[in-house]
Amino acid sequence: MKPSIGRTVHYQRYGTPGGEYKSEPSAAIITEVVNEDTGIVHMTVLNPTGFHFNRDVPFSEVPKPGHWNWPPRV
Repeated sequence: MKPSIGRTVHYQRYGTPGGEYKSEPSAAIITEVVNEDTGIVHMTVLNPTGFHFNRDVPFSEVPKPGHWNWPPRV
């Protein structure tokens, strides 16, 4: 699948260095496709306490901190 504007994806948060917070996924919406071939996008990340904007986020097949991936089918 190729990324497109408006698609809902998962953004894998970094967590904290001391492990207080784990690296977990957040829902995100793609707001711009920078490079369709490499999967680099801009997005709005939706967290339980608010949202933030991330630019130039790379794609990863498996969840990896600082990357986005397609949500698993349930």
